[in-house]
Amino acid sequence: MAAFMDTRILLRKIKDLRCLTPRRNRVKAKWAGSQPKYPATNLALQNFDATYSLQLREQWPSVRVSMLCEQKYGALVNNFATPEGVIADLQSQGCRDFVSQPVGGGALERLQAPGFPPHDNSSTIESVGVSQDVAPPHLSTNIKCFVFPGGDISRFKPSRPDLYGMLGYYLMDAASVLPALALDVQEGHTVLDVCAAPGGKTLALLQTQAIRFMCVNDISVSRTYRLQRVLNSYVPKELLTEERMRITSFDGRKWGEIERDTFDRVLVDVPCTTDRHSVMEDENNIFKRARTKERQRLPQLQTELLLAGIEAVRPGGEVLYSTCSLSQLQNEYVVERAMHLAREEHGISLQVADLRPLTRLFKDTFHFAPDPHLGQLVLPHLTANFGPIYMCKLRRLN
Repeated sequence: MAAFMDTRILLRKIKDLRCLTPRRNRVKAKWAGSQPKYPATNLALQNFDATYSLQLREQWPSVRVSMLCEQKYGALVNNFATPEGVIADLQSQGCRDFVSQPVGGGALERLQAPGFPPHDNSSTIESVGVSQDVAPPHLSTNIKCFVFPGGDISRFKPSRPDLYGMLGYYLMDAASVLPALALDVQEGHTVLDVCAAPGGKTLALLQTQAIRFMCVNDISVSRTYRLQRVLNSYVPKELLTEERMRITSFDGRKWGEIERDTFDRVLVDVPCTTDRHSVMEDENNIFKRARTKERQRLPQLQTELLLAGIEAVRPGGEVLYSTCSLSQLQNEYVVERAMHLAREEHGISLQVADLRPLTRLFKDTFHFAPDPHLGQLVLPHLTANFGPIYMCKLRRLN
């Protein structure tokens, strides 16, 4: 027994057991099988430190810490299931619907008052052709997204199917619901989602129950299959017929050639650096050295996708451009470039819609960047760790 104990103590002290392994079974550790010398997450963080510290200045340390912490989620209620029981269950957990209960003290009524004070950066907005008609936001009462209170990092339980097999809610970044709200889908509209997978924003748009026909597209076949699985889990089959919906895997950059001047609303949620994912996950990280050229081509790809969306929308319709990146190269500069190309090459005049009423309404739920040059940007914050989400709404005039 004493000899057995001595052996156990000896094994604990020996950290490298290769000396006890027969030579014929020893294998030299492969560099490819170990951790990379420069992980993609580290490369992403170095890139962001160099660029966002100049762009966000004193706000970057707070945003940086928030992006490296656990992300908060929202529960998008599925109106095609049995929402009453789902809503009661979420409310019992202390959650609130940030859409119908945005802020306290009658903020929605204050926004709708005629004497609401103007914003500070009106001169900047006028220089890029933003509409100065600060009308109250038109929000669909059918979109419901529940979130935990600020500072509460509780997690949602996985959704369960009802008697008909429909899941009760979809977990997503609550800030990703804002583009669907900002798009302002009205009864009888036709809608195009150019880059729809994995399907969260598509599902949010469908919750309005106002869309006459919707086309959802993604160039990746595998991501399109994932999108179909999401829709089958949340939307009844009678709403997924060819008369109501079309699911495709075309190159979104060619959509202006496929269907021009067709849709009432177009959502262009483009591929981007997905900043939060890039600093947290090595898998499928666009900052891997092998994907350097792909990352450098992103602004060009995003511009082409937005330009295709502008061509696909009918005169008088609206396009919403969104990313999940903080980068001005992928946000404001892409919008400005696409507007220039639309005017010079296609003769299309555009007006930037004012999203300030939306940000005022939800300022207690999300942390918005102050005085943006163009569009609106949700910044991650420890008390409201959503985003980043950038969105800019364009109205086609001719």
